Amino acid sequence: MKKTSLTNLLLSGSLFFSAMLPAQEVMAQQTKASQWPRGVTYEIFVQSFADSNGDGKGDIKGMTSKLDYLKDLGVEAVWLMPINPSPSYHKYDVTDYYGIHPDYGTMADFKEFINQAHKRNIKVVMDMVLNHSSNKHPWFLDAAKNENSPYRDYFVWTHKNDPQTQKEGKTTGADSYNTQHWHNVNGSDYLYYGYFYSGMPDLNFDSPKLREEVFKIGRFWFTEVGVDGFRLDAARHIFPDERPQDNHNWWVYFRNEMKKANKDVYLVGEVWAPSDIVAPYLKGLPALFNFEMSWDIAKALTQGRGDSLAIKHAQITNFYKSVNPDFVDATILSNHDQNRIMSTLNNDMNKAKMAASLLLTLPGSPYLYYGEEIGMKGKKPDEQIREPFLWDAKAKDKSRTTWMKPVNTTDETVQSVAAQKKDKNSIYNHYKSLISLRNNSKALTYGDVQAIQLGQPGISAFTRNQENESLLVVHNVTNGELTVDLPENLQNYSKVYFKTNGAKQQKNTLVVPAFSSVILKK
Repeated sequence: MKKTSLTNLLLSGSLFFSAMLPAQEVMAQQTKASQWPRGVTYEIFVQSFADSNGDGKGDIKGMTSKLDYLKDLGVEAVWLMPINPSPSYHKYDVTDYYGIHPDYGTMADFKEFINQAHKRNIKVVMDMVLNHSSNKHPWFLDAAKNENSPYRDYFVWTHKNDPQTQKEGKTTGADSYNTQHWHNVNGSDYLYYGYFYSGMPDLNFDSPKLREEVFKIGRFWFTEVGVDGFRLDAARHIFPDERPQDNHNWWVYFRNEMKKANKDVYLVGEVWAPSDIVAPYLKGLPALFNFEMSWDIAKALTQGRGDSLAIKHAQITNFYKSVNPDFVDATILSNHDQNRIMSTLNNDMNKAKMAASLLLTLPGSPYLYYGEEIGMKGKKPDEQIREPFLWDAKAKDKSRTTWMKPVNTTDETVQSVAAQKKDKNSIYNHYKSLISLRNNSKALTYGDVQAIQLGQPGISAFTRNQENESLLVVHNVTNGELTVDLPENLQNYSKVYFKTNGAKQQKNTLVVPAFSSVILKK
């Protein structure tokens, strides 16, 4: 059956102290200010992160052994790419929504991981893939061979002679490489809908039985396992693009049901689109990834022009607040579907550090993709942006995964964590310093943003204000030193709060070296 209209679904002091952090000079910090979900979240591809048993594949026990690393880095939550049983390496085609992939461990392992994470005040968000299942899921296998299957209604079907099939089959989505979305079942006159590819048949959310099954799945992970939230894959594609209102309503409905299981439920959605398309989803998904800002940060560093970054961000956040005043702006530099930020910036370490500085001082609740903090490299195909994490030199690295031979991130191209910890100027220590700075500042964590024009296109300047804390942030996104004069209305920002690479204030003038930052406080 085709997806039809969805009806009746929607339910109704700053304490300052002097400090020196690696690679950075800091004059003042506040006591801990951030509180998740406004803190920093770390995305993990389990298979590539840490191996505990020597089989070459990352696993849950390996992740558990690295929780102290994550706590020390300053992250307050982890987002795990899919951990359910699946026939693929990436596991976005699920065969059992109630299980753990055996390569990763057991349910007992996962519950212990959650327990240990919570002891360290780290929340656990798991990828929940509800737009589609695997074509090897028992539901689909039964539905495909039997038109009277109790699971037939769980999927979307059409007859091969339906004239609408050809029209719809040629639709191409912005985040799908496929031009054909209807797929054959051997020996059948019916086709099934799979937006991404034939191995991922779309679930039919017009089916009341399917919706109840999805609610049951969500309640299981919240109440019986103890996760803190879901990252919702392909949130824009629950219904076709011509039914956006049904998509928006579905997520309100889903969130209301999940709140019955966990009143503090956290849902973050993947909607690959500009802000005008993203915004309506905020009523059901109060946290959404800000892909636009990730593109704009990379563009600013590539072009050496940052004067419009804060303007763009303010426009987006003000727009989103008009839809949901409590929205969570999940900002990123890259993720498992994008070229890594280091490679996007042509492996320029100075630009990569500046990208981190921008991410962690602009508004939002930042997500870090595993390995960004050590400068991992990678361009598509997808396997090459999901390569093994480097914990130590190869000969010493007992946690390194070997399920694939890396192309971009090797001992010759990227320094391991162990090596970077010893280098005060490493990108690892840069990230750690910026995360600490942000976590200890109410203005950087919660404050509004006001763009400031200082007469230099290569300068990204803005104020961040929260309660009685006001900061002036100035970044030089060019490869040359810039000097800027503070206008009279900004001259009361007279205390250096944070600076990098020898940036300095001389009365009412700032001297900002290439790819450097300075933050002033009133």
